[in-house]
Amino acid sequence: MKLFRRRQAEDQDRLESGLKKTREGIFGKIGRLVKGKRTIDEALLDDIEEVLVTSDVGIKTTLDIIERIKKRTARDRYLSSEELQTLINDEVAQLLEENTPSRPADFDAPLNNLPHVILVVGVNGVGKTTTIGKLAWRYAQAGRSVLIGAGDTFRAAAIEQLETWAKRAGVDIVKQQHGADPAAVAFDTVQSAVRRSADIAIIDTAGRLHTKTGLMNELSKIKRVMARQVMDAPHEVLLILDATIGQNALRQAEEFTRSVDVTGLVVTKLDGSAKGGIIIGISNEFKVPVKYIGVGESLEDLQIFDRQRFVKALSIA
Repeated sequence: MKLFRRRQAEDQDRLESGLKKTREGIFGKIGRLVKGKRTIDEALLDDIEEVLVTSDVGIKTTLDIIERIKKRTARDRYLSSEELQTLINDEVAQLLEENTPSRPADFDAPLNNLPHVILVVGVNGVGKTTTIGKLAWRYAQAGRSVLIGAGDTFRAAAIEQLETWAKRAGVDIVKQQHGADPAAVAFDTVQSAVRRSADIAIIDTAGRLHTKTGLMNELSKIKRVMARQVMDAPHEVLLILDATIGQNALRQAEEFTRSVDVTGLVVTKLDGSAKGGIIIGISNEFKVPVKYIGVGESLEDLQIFDRQRFVKALSIA
């Protein structure tokens, strides 16, 4: 129990450190706006709206938050700037609560299928390879046996990079030569996972433009060959998004969720950007939950997305 609590505390410290730029960019600015105020008027709401929009929360989500604040202040009276700050934090937390699972995912949670097959998608440069390595390490640390499939056979050095991360995570990898059929890699990976009685199989895919018909056809083929080996595979399709690109991440999510059966989102590079507000927007605009977030380069810096811990890390003094 002590070890578990220590790890929880360490994860929270990493989260707070990783969200420093976003915290200063959103809640820090809002805190300065409400300082010394005892009421929220239209001018203040306009200023808060500008902070949220420029922090890449998104227009729709920003308007939702502003409307919630209006309703709250019309109902309740507030006597200090601290109470106003708490009000805003509460409304953001409530918005996230309505659009994310009540119970965060866990790496040692029971699995309905063995192997549990995860397909990872996303454009080049979003942190797909590193996320797969960190995800594999997290599962391995939870006592799961993990196998990675190097399905991105087109990008130069993609296989070698994934192999390096597999070694760091201490898990095995299935690979073929550069230019091989990605569906064949996926087939071999799942087949090998079945033969080894592995718990988890994570398959990478090519990070080409999501609007390309060829890529969509390729993903469909990959899913078909997986399902021949394991019923209902893949059981998860994770879309990787880069927080540093702000609203472009929203657009990528929109295109991918329209074309692919995405079951969960992973938002990476939160430590390198003040645009972590994108998580609030994504959670509000899409029915697909944010499952994991990346707050640094180390293996430990891929974390399960917990809305309560996230808001706490954004709103600390």
